[in-house]
Amino acid sequence: MFGIPGKAAVTLTPAATRQIARLMERQGSSGLRIGVKKGGCAGMEYTMEYVTSVNPLDEVVEQEGARVMIAPMAQMFLIGTEIDYDTGLLEAGFKFRNPNVAEACGCGESIKFKDAPAA
Repeated sequence: MFGIPGKAAVTLTPAATRQIARLMERQGSSGLRIGVKKGGCAGMEYTMEYVTSVNPLDEVVEQEGARVMIAPMAQMFLIGTEIDYDTGLLEAGFKFRNPNVAEACGCGESIKFKDAPAA
């Protein structure tokens, strides 16, 4: 929908690919749908949910057994994003390296996107 022909909307690191494939198998899902919603201290938050079927308007990224679907309303916010999975001493989770983000809160859960240029 908003993608660049021949280029994936998002990229997955090997760690993210392995974790998504594991989660898909464990949950018996067709993949993870990624979106954005209003919320958090910076204004927007990422969402992730298990899905059993692909919405025809989803942007689908498949990589080595992992499948990510990008919800239609999130596609323009996520183009160029790298998704990683990081494991630390106190926490583990997905990390989004998104070039479209202008600000993020201290906890990293909430983001603000760059304003679109005026036409």
